Amino acid sequence: MPHRIILFRGMNTGGVRAPVGEQRAMAEAMGLKNPRTLQASGNLVVESALATDRLEADIEAAMDRTFGLKIVAMARTPDQWSKLIAVNPFPKEAAAHPAKVVAMVMKDGIKAGALDAVQALCRDGEAVEAIDGVLYFWFPNGQGGSEIFRKATPKMLGMGTGRNWNTVLKLAEMAGEK
Repeated sequence: MPHRIILFRGMNTGGVRAPVGEQRAMAEAMGLKNPRTLQASGNLVVESALATDRLEADIEAAMDRTFGLKIVAMARTPDQWSKLIAVNPFPKEAAAHPAKVVAMVMKDGIKAGALDAVQALCRDGEAVEAIDGVLYFWFPNGQGGSEIFRKATPKMLGMGTGRNWNTVLKLAEMAGEK
């Protein structure tokens, strides 16, 4: 059965909590096979033949029923994830400093004008590029002090969730990709 990588937006931030063991149990109750979580930050890998849009809707409904959480879920196939990795515009930076490269997976695409707006926030060597509906960020000084991190909201960008390159690669491995 094919794998699906599921990312939850805002998990374990601002009081949004769903224990990973209970997330796995929820996935099993939904009929999803071999659910695995990565860290406690909203990463779930399952085996499912469902289309990603259907899986997203089912997971969002199950999170609401199970935990009372209105969580946005983004599901990707291993092929989509491999492509996300292959087109990373910051490969040297990712190899040298994987925690400082972030891939932001978007729910329904990047808002018009968002790339220009967020590029205008770049300072001190920061960079952002958009490829195939994913925003890639390079934070040479880390995310925490970045103006991008503070101002690039869903209102500006569209709904998405970011993962640093370490997490991107670990999720690929969990889904059977290299």
